[in-house]
Amino acid sequence: MNKKFLEELFLNKNEFEDYLSDNIIFLDGATGTNLMKMGMPAGVCPEKWILEHEDVIVSLQSEYVKAGSNIIYAPTFTANRIKLAEYELEDDIEYINKRLVALSKKAAGEKVLVAGDITMTGRQLEPMGTMTFDELVDVYKEQISYIYDAGADLIVLETMMSLQECRAAVIACKEVCDLPIIVSLTFEGDGRTLYGTTAPCAAIVLESMGVSAIGANCSTGPKDMEDIIKSMASVTNISIIAKPNAGFPKVINGETIYDMKPSAFADEIDILVNAGATLIGGCCGSTPDFIRELAKRYQGKKSANIKRKDKDKFFLTSEREYLSFGLSDNLMIVGERINPTGKKKLQEELREGNLDMVVKFAKEQEEEGAKILDINVGMSGIDEMDMMKRVLTEVMMNTSLPLCIDSSNVDVIEMALKFYPGRALVNSVSLEEGKAQRLLPLIKKYGAMFILLPVGREGIPKDNEEKKKNILELTDIAKKYGLGKKDIVVDGLVATVGAQKDAAVNTLHTFSFLRENNYASICGLSNISFGLPQRSFVNTAFLTMAIDRGLTMAIANPSQELLVNAAFASDLLKNKEDSDIRYIDRMRRYELPDGGSLKFGMVHADAKSISKDVNVSSFKESKEKSPLDIIYDAVYNGNKRAIKKDTKKALDENISAQDILNKSLMPAIDKVGEMFDIGKFFLPQLIASADAMKMAIEVIEPYLKENDEGTSKATVIIATVHGDVHDIGKNLVALMLKNCGYNVIDLGKDVESELIVDTAIREDAKIIALSALMTTTMTEMKNVIKIKNEKNCSAKVVIGGACVTQDYATEIGADGFSKDAAGCVKLVDKLLL
Repeated sequence: MNKKFLEELFLNKNEFEDYLSDNIIFLDGATGTNLMKMGMPAGVCPEKWILEHEDVIVSLQSEYVKAGSNIIYAPTFTANRIKLAEYELEDDIEYINKRLVALSKKAAGEKVLVAGDITMTGRQLEPMGTMTFDELVDVYKEQISYIYDAGADLIVLETMMSLQECRAAVIACKEVCDLPIIVSLTFEGDGRTLYGTTAPCAAIVLESMGVSAIGANCSTGPKDMEDIIKSMASVTNISIIAKPNAGFPKVINGETIYDMKPSAFADEIDILVNAGATLIGGCCGSTPDFIRELAKRYQGKKSANIKRKDKDKFFLTSEREYLSFGLSDNLMIVGERINPTGKKKLQEELREGNLDMVVKFAKEQEEEGAKILDINVGMSGIDEMDMMKRVLTEVMMNTSLPLCIDSSNVDVIEMALKFYPGRALVNSVSLEEGKAQRLLPLIKKYGAMFILLPVGREGIPKDNEEKKKNILELTDIAKKYGLGKKDIVVDGLVATVGAQKDAAVNTLHTFSFLRENNYASICGLSNISFGLPQRSFVNTAFLTMAIDRGLTMAIANPSQELLVNAAFASDLLKNKEDSDIRYIDRMRRYELPDGGSLKFGMVHADAKSISKDVNVSSFKESKEKSPLDIIYDAVYNGNKRAIKKDTKKALDENISAQDILNKSLMPAIDKVGEMFDIGKFFLPQLIASADAMKMAIEVIEPYLKENDEGTSKATVIIATVHGDVHDIGKNLVALMLKNCGYNVIDLGKDVESELIVDTAIREDAKIIALSALMTTTMTEMKNVIKIKNEKNCSAKVVIGGACVTQDYATEIGADGFSKDAAGCVKLVDKLLL
C-alpha cells in the first residue's frame, strides 16, 4: 500500500469506503506518553519542547512508519491559538504548526500519510461558556489553514469530548480546504462523552456533515471499547476508527505504567475489528511495537465488513440522543405547541422575554409522546434571531428530543443550525424563488434533514401531477448539493376539505405516491378541517386514513387524546412492530388505582395534560407553588431566568435565608446530583443547575452572614495538578462546593505541587481537592500527598478526573475519590463530619 494509493482513496470517498469495507488501515500509536519517556517533562508546552528536540519526534514517528503505520499524526494536537496562549506562544502559531507538520512529513517519507492533528481548545462554548460557535470556527480555521499549507494529507480531530466542538472543527476544515476529515471522540465509562453524547448520536451527526471516518480513542483499553465501536458501526456507513489505550494505567514507584503487552493488545483489537473498526492504532501507553504487532496480525486480512443494521432508517438527533425511523414504523408526532401563532399568552410571554411557557410546552409534549419538537418563534414585536437562540437553549436543557427548526427567515435557520449541536429537521424548502438555492447548502453544511414542501414557483400546485413534479424537481436540486432521500421528509401539503372537497383524497394519493417511492412523509393536520365544526373528528379520521397510506409523521398537539389514541390504534391494526405494546402502555393512563377504568376523555391523575378535543375533566387539582418550591424547581431545571427575582421575593415574604438554602437550594442540587449519577442528567444540566444555585446564593449570602449558622464552612484548596491544563471538571467542583457554603480557593490549572500544599497550610485548609485528566499528569497527585506529609499539613486530600479511580486513590494514600462534582460535595461533607 503506497502513499499515492492512500491519497486517492481518501480523496475519492466512495472508493475509500469501498476499500475499507474489505481492508484495514494502520494508524500510529501514542505520542505524549512516549515523549515523556524520551525526556519531555510534565508541564511544558509539548509543541515547544518538540521543536527544541526535533530529532526525538522524527525518531519516534520513523519507528511507527517502520512498524507499519499507514497514517501518522503530526504533533499539532494542542497547537491552536487558545492553548498556545497559555504559554504566551500564540504569535508563533503559524511557524509551530507548519514546522511540526514538516517534521512528520520528514518521518513519513513517501510511504505514509500525515494527518494534521487537532483537539479541543479548553474554552467552553455558549450557553455553558462565553465562546461563540463562530469564534471557535475561526480558531480552528486558523490552525487548519497552517496545517493545510504545510502539506498535511488529511485532518484528524482527536480526543474530542464535545459534539458541538467537533461540528465547529469540521465546518472550519471544510471552509479552509478539501482534505478528508476523520474524527475520534473520547467516551466515559457509561458510553457517553463528558457532555452526554452517545456514540451512535455522534456518528450520525458527523457522517451527515461529511466526515470520512468516525470512532473513538483514549480513555479505555481495546476490550472496553467494543460497545462504542459496535454501536457506531450499526448506524453509519463510513469507516470506524479504534485507537484505544494500552489498557488502564498503574502507578508504580511514582511512574505511570501501562502493563499491557503488544500481543495482548493485538488480541483485544480483534474484538474491535469484528465490531466494525477498519482504521486501528493505539493511544496512551502504546508504542511502535504495538503497531508492529497489529500489522503482523492484520496485514492483508479482510475486515469484518460490518454493514449498518439500520440501513433503511432515517436519523435525527439532539446533542445527547438519536431518533431512528423507517417508512413502516409507528407514526411519530412532531409537537407543534412551541409556536406563537394563535397563542396570545405565549406571544405575551415571548415579548416579555419569559420562556416559562416554552419550557412547559417542551416538557409536556415529551411526556405525551412527541418524538420531535417543532420550534417556531416568528411573530411581531421580538428579535426572531435572538429569541430563537434563547428558546433553543432552554429547550435543549430540558429535553433530549430532536428539534425541527421552523422559520421563514433563512438567516434565522442558519443561526439555529449552527447553534444546534445535533441533526435537526428544517421546516421547510420549496421551489419558491431562490429558497432552495439558499437553504440546501446550509442544510448540507450543518448535516440537517429538511421538509420538502411541494410548492412551485407559481405557488400551490393545481393538481396531484404538478405536486409530484415539484417533489421530483426539488429532489433533483437537493442531489446537486449532496442530499438524498434519507435527508428528506416530504410534506403532503394538506388543503382544506371545506373549500376543496377532494382535498383529503388528493393528499392521501400523495402519501401513497411517497411511500411507493421510498420518501418519508409529514403533514400538518389542522388545515384539513379548517372552517368545519367539531374539527377533531375530521382530523382524527383523516389521520387514520393517512397512516394507512404510509404517513411517517404528523405535526400535531400530542395532548389531543382522540387524535393520538387513534394513531396508536391505527398502528396496532396495521401490525407495525411493537405497536401492540405501545397501545397497551398508552391505555394505562385510563386505569384507576382500584383496578377500574376511567371513561374516555378523563386521564389518570399522573397524566401531565388532558385533551382539548372533548369535554374532559382531570383528577389533578391545580395548586399554587410556594416560593420555596419555585426556587427548588429553578435550580433543578437549571432555570436562571428568574431565580434572583424569586429568591428576593421569598426573602420579602419573610422566608429565612437559611430555609431557602436548606429547604430549596441544597435539596435541589442534591437531586440534580442523583439524576447525574444515574445518567438522566448530563454535564450541561449539572452546570446550569449549579449556576442557578450560585445566583440564588448571591442573593441570600448577606443574610446568611448575619446568622452564625450561615458562616462559611471549612476552606478547600482546589487545583488541576502540575502539567495538566484541563479544568472543566475542576471548575464545576469549585462552583458546587462554593454553592454549598465552603470557602473555596481555586488555584487554577497546571499548579505546582508545592504551591498547593503551601497554600493549604497558610489558609488552614481542611481539604485539598486535586484534578487530573491525563494519565501522564495524574502522578502529580501522589507528589502533592508526599509534600503534604513532609510538611505536616493536616488537610485531607480528595482526587478526581477522567483517568482517576478509587484504586488509584487508595494506592497513593488519598483520603477520597469522586468521579463527578456532585459526588465530590458529598465526599467532602462526609470527610469533615
